[in-house]
Amino acid sequence: MVPFLSLKDVTALHRAEIDEAIRRVVHSGWYLQGEENRLFEAEYSQYIGTSHTIGCANGLDALTCIFRAYIEMGAMQPGDEVLVPAHTFVATILSLTENGLKPVLVEPRTDTLEMDDTLLEALVTPRTKAVCAVHLYGRIACTPRLLDLCRRHHLLLIEDNAQAHGCIYGPTGQRTGSIGDAAAHSFYPGKNLGALGDGGAVTTNDAELASIIRALANYGSQRKYVFRYTGRNSRLDEVQAAVLRVKLRHLDEDNLHRRQMACHYINLLDNPLVTLPKTLPDGQNVFHLFPVLCERRDALQDHLRQKGVQTLVHYPIPPHRQECYKAWNGLSLPITEQIARQELSLPIGPTITKNEVEQVAHLVNIFR
Repeated sequence: MVPFLSLKDVTALHRAEIDEAIRRVVHSGWYLQGEENRLFEAEYSQYIGTSHTIGCANGLDALTCIFRAYIEMGAMQPGDEVLVPAHTFVATILSLTENGLKPVLVEPRTDTLEMDDTLLEALVTPRTKAVCAVHLYGRIACTPRLLDLCRRHHLLLIEDNAQAHGCIYGPTGQRTGSIGDAAAHSFYPGKNLGALGDGGAVTTNDAELASIIRALANYGSQRKYVFRYTGRNSRLDEVQAAVLRVKLRHLDEDNLHRRQMACHYINLLDNPLVTLPKTLPDGQNVFHLFPVLCERRDALQDHLRQKGVQTLVHYPIPPHRQECYKAWNGLSLPITEQIARQELSLPIGPTITKNEVEQVAHLVNIFR
């Protein structure tokens, strides 16, 4: 049996430190917005390379609060357009529509599975105010062309860094989460930097933006019982902050293991029916997932299941085909739809072994 990702085994990697962190919080008697949050925010800011980190309840809240804060600042208003990948988890899109913004869906490339930067220029209109770059699968989504477009058209660059903690932008050496104007992070348990429950954060160098987001996540309040904004309750609790502090210390070594196992896959996989995304220089992919494309995806998944290998599909129904966005159901986005039909994520993570990778690769290679 090769599990897709065993969270129990992932936790066991650093169990003693995690147990001590939880014990420390339990015995402190302070469970929300305390010292663990303060320290995690400082340590994460230092790691990412930004001036501010604001902990919140989850990645969707983080992204939603970023766009809401820009509306409060007057930099955006409902009806404005945001260029966003058509191939992404639906949360990216939800953060826009919840704020009354108009997502402009951009097709991906099949060799990277990321937003096709050659399509962006033609999509910019006077109502375009931002680009949302999603570092999907743990792979860098920012490119020199995308950054140049944002500069020339004075567009905000928002990063959805839910899947790419620790990823590097090669030309500058910056970590994802520090490249754009603001970034949203998810600490869902299965992420490269995962909590033992839900959690999220915003990183930015903009002090005003950070202050507004912190208020929005605290019911809209900057001072107790005084509410400047109609906010929400979105907090990272002390236990999760303490656990994340432990796991942050080991993130680079865990990511290194992911990259090593991904390279092992790349060297071993050899089946004309299976396509691997284009490789990137070291550090520009932290392999949150290891996606492959196969025209007979469902048959390949069933073949691996029968042999005891767990896989997942990311994502079988694109956002524009979801019932919640019925107005978009008639859109034709053929590359996005192709990836939805063909993508399969093979097991990857900080605990997978070379032997397990070899088993999976062999089973993929004999699939016909």
